[in-house]
Amino acid sequence: MSGQVTRSVADKLVIYARADETEKCLSELYNQNAVSVEATVMPGKTSAETVGIDGIREKHAWWQSSFEVHSGDVEGPFMHGDDKFAVIFEIDCTYKPTGERSQMKEVAIYTVEDGLIVKEEFFWNE
Repeated sequence: MSGQVTRSVADKLVIYARADETEKCLSELYNQNAVSVEATVMPGKTSAETVGIDGIREKHAWWQSSFEVHSGDVEGPFMHGDDKFAVIFEIDCTYKPTGERSQMKEVAIYTVEDGLIVKEEFFWNE
């Protein structure tokens, strides 16, 4: 049964990501104490880990204000057991402060408990 719940969460996350509905995704699918772990420490941060939904919202706001997205693709979800899934994100974007354009690809691994995402981990290519 929990595998079906995780699959539902995974499918919704992919739908929201493709539609650029970040706030809806965070409000409906994330635990209030969720943890987000980046592959590296982001600018202005002291840790790669963000704890709590408010911090994760701030991280998304920083991304949206710092990057112009030209195009993107979302692949998945890829299921793993009853409580995990992965999604591949590809993004063509420009970092606004420098004007540097780049193509990014990252894998996100999500952990689900009681029907909500409790952890997300990002792995990217350099």
